[in-house]
Amino acid sequence: MEKHIPKTFSDRFAKRTTKLLRWCADTFFSKRYGHRAIVLETVAAVPGMVSGVFMHFKSLRSMQTGYGPKLREMLAEAENERMHLMTFIQIAQPSRLERILVIFAQFIFIFFYSILYIFFPQTAHRLTGYFEEEAVVSYTEYLSLVLDGTIENIPAPQLAIDYWNLDTYAKLSDVIIAIRKDEIHHRDTNHKFADEKLNVKNFKDLENSIPEEK
Repeated sequence: MEKHIPKTFSDRFAKRTTKLLRWCADTFFSKRYGHRAIVLETVAAVPGMVSGVFMHFKSLRSMQTGYGPKLREMLAEAENERMHLMTFIQIAQPSRLERILVIFAQFIFIFFYSILYIFFPQTAHRLTGYFEEEAVVSYTEYLSLVLDGTIENIPAPQLAIDYWNLDTYAKLSDVIIAIRKDEIHHRDTNHKFADEKLNVKNFKDLENSIPEEK
């Protein structure tokens, strides 16, 4: 799946929110991609956990097992994003200011995304899909700078080698490629979930618009 084109008001809201956050990241971090990744991956690990928790509660309330695969997918996404963060902490070594920024960014985003998911789950998944689109772009730019020598292609941390089962002599470029592949998967998954919820909503609207037979 390539980039998703906004079609509804919900999509446009999600896209504009993503572009605003992208502008903030570009302004604050510029080309410091390792440090940018630390803050953004902290935020990126929120949607999967929030989605998984609310799916879990919904499964309990409805007493239905059908949420299992999606729930596990979302929790796996949260764990995967957490490992991205742990990897870049070893690569970039965040400053005290960045650690404080992480705390504030995570607190604000958890509150915002939780409210969004409770009332507009389709928009929440679409927002995450757009986030991941931007992550793919950022990691592609990061990879280009590493490969052309602008950023040193340092050895991959052992944590990354173990987690992604990389070669013993793997480099930073190999880590970025592995993480970008993860982000592509998360992008496609969240856009798929958003489409599914939109289709269900459209079906219900269609049902309600059909007059009952007398």
